[in-house]
Amino acid sequence: MNQLKVALIVMPGFSPFHISAPAIIFGPVLPEQPLFHLQYCAERPGMVASEQGMFVEASGDLSAAAQADIVIVPWWPHLEASPSPALIAALREARQRGARVVGLCLGTWVLARAGLLDGRRAATHWESEADFVRHFPQVHLDTNALYVDDDGLITSAGTAASLDCCLYIVRQYCGSRIANRIARRMVIPPYREGGQAQFIERPVPETTRDTHINTLLDHLRNNLDSQHSLDTLAHFVAMSRRTFTRHFQRATGMSVGEWLTAERLSRSQELLESSSHSVDFIASTTGFQSPVTFRQRFKARYGVSPSEWRRTFRGKEG
Repeated sequence: MNQLKVALIVMPGFSPFHISAPAIIFGPVLPEQPLFHLQYCAERPGMVASEQGMFVEASGDLSAAAQADIVIVPWWPHLEASPSPALIAALREARQRGARVVGLCLGTWVLARAGLLDGRRAATHWESEADFVRHFPQVHLDTNALYVDDDGLITSAGTAASLDCCLYIVRQYCGSRIANRIARRMVIPPYREGGQAQFIERPVPETTRDTHINTLLDHLRNNLDSQHSLDTLAHFVAMSRRTFTRHFQRATGMSVGEWLTAERLSRSQELLESSSHSVDFIASTTGFQSPVTFRQRFKARYGVSPSEWRRTFRGKEG
């Protein structure tokens, strides 16, 4: 099979990790079986400095994208800044020519600013999702996906998800057998289940400005395995049910049910990562009425099962 041409866009202040993920996978990772011809390209060819002082030599300019089968923007350092007209034109031309155009992590922003993602699905790093939605309401952002392929416009979530995305592209062009060989050589899973929801920080308020509610939160944390009604909780803080629900919502930003579910899931994460208790035991001790309910709630929130979470964050010994 002919080598596929990959143009990797390098920009000043690039992130070494984000550029190394596609550089390894589309480089000579299988030296006995070269699959891709990788070329670093930049608006100004030559030595390009990273944010950490490392350098990459870009041998070509943006015209390299005009001949490439795959054009990759591995990162973007300035979310509020627009790409240059030359970069936007190169990406649009590549797209019109039928090349796959890829935005890894914050590189998704470049594709969006070029107008390539209008009306399409996309993914980006979870920390920038709120800003992305505000800037690009016309893009259908998938807030859980590790990567998204919408008709050859391929975008990924942050950092390590770039590896998942690049392996996916290899799988599309070269098949699962080759992708699996590359994954084994790199000692990474060829496919990860779940999405980036499992890595998103969803902090539950530790304290609030309401001392009565703070006392109640401590009580609830110490009694997660018990079932609580609004009436008993309102009595605990010496409020009417209506007053209590209003105070709780204002203090925590959540309903009582939402807070309890979030706290129980957070506690279950800790137990899955730090103990060898069975999933059924963890469901009971964190207050879920049944293991089935626990598994359903956990999967709905994090996109993976409790057992998959444990394997991800503890390994086989867990």
